[in-house]
Amino acid sequence: MRLADAGPTRSGEIDFVYGPLAGSDFPTLTWMKALRAVERQRSRRLEYEDSRGNPDLRRALQAHLSQTRGLACSVDQLMIVNGSQQALDLCARLLIDPGDGVVVENPGYRMAHHVFEAYGGVLQCVDVDGHGLVTDQLAKLGQAQLAYVTPTHQFPLGSFLPIGRRRQLLDWAEEHNAWVIEDDYDSEYRYAVRPEATLQSLDTRGCVIHIGTFSKTLSPQLRLGYMVLPPALVETFAATKRLTDRHTATGVQRALAMLLENGSYDRHVRRVRRFQQARQQVLVSALGRHLGDQIEVQGAASGLHLVVWFRALPASAEPALVQAARQRGVRVHPLSPLFNPRGPAAASRRPAGLVMGYALLDREAIEDGVRSLVQALPEVRRLIQRSP
Repeated sequence: MRLADAGPTRSGEIDFVYGPLAGSDFPTLTWMKALRAVERQRSRRLEYEDSRGNPDLRRALQAHLSQTRGLACSVDQLMIVNGSQQALDLCARLLIDPGDGVVVENPGYRMAHHVFEAYGGVLQCVDVDGHGLVTDQLAKLGQAQLAYVTPTHQFPLGSFLPIGRRRQLLDWAEEHNAWVIEDDYDSEYRYAVRPEATLQSLDTRGCVIHIGTFSKTLSPQLRLGYMVLPPALVETFAATKRLTDRHTATGVQRALAMLLENGSYDRHVRRVRRFQQARQQVLVSALGRHLGDQIEVQGAASGLHLVVWFRALPASAEPALVQAARQRGVRVHPLSPLFNPRGPAAASRRPAGLVMGYALLDREAIEDGVRSLVQALPEVRRLIQRSP
């Protein structure tokens, strides 16, 4: 997941973008060693593989997901995809007809929303609060074909869907004969919370499609993601993947399988989790020292970003805040674009918000960036006072 592009970062600019990772965090030596081993084992027969993915990777991934996420699935239910975005495209392509309702979180991951709309889906926006999707609102909606949710770490607000709401969502899906897409995009980064049971592990009807990615632990440039499909969908999705691009590149799949099998991937995740938690703590501390009760920080328990609410600034001040910060060499990203414009018109009732990622930055850049952001606030306040 990432925010919408807003042009290239300038040289020397401090960018609190969410999505990119620091190149120094990538396990270069370990990855190159695995790639070399894979090349030495190259088969004499170069042929197309199973469209669901390399069997060794799917077996290793099944064991990994069972241990780390409590997922119960067969190897046949696992499909390797070119990032979670391809998984979303396959779901929209195969499960939505023009005019079908699609339940989405608001605010939420707009790249997913755009995919559903591209295939004719009609978005039905449901509010998000401090506990994730407000499932009590589901009963007021019309018929829907599927729901797309981020229950483990709601994007962008960072809330966790409690077990009661998870069960309520699954009950709604059963009542409406609907599919549920569970996007588990950064569950590796939990700092102060215990994970809830996944929707897939609670699903007794076979309606949950679980999606995950290696973009947040290794690199988004690898384009490696996966789906855990209900048994009823396996053949259809495999056939469509075969028609789309045959299969995901074999070499990187085999290399990742090797890292999962020998424990290197788990060691890397533990290492990079420490790095990200340290960055997050620096950001939270700097925001607290410089802004105190002027702000509210949300979503600090996990993930690779925070949401920062500016209590005294209206949502309409976000563009001015972004511009004033960039004039001081800092790039920040407004929250408003992640709200669906056709959802409830609540912008007038909420303060300005920023989505602040930290995975790309070192301690010094985070500290300098927050100081520069604070220096931009007086100008923003003056602009608000002058506006009619």
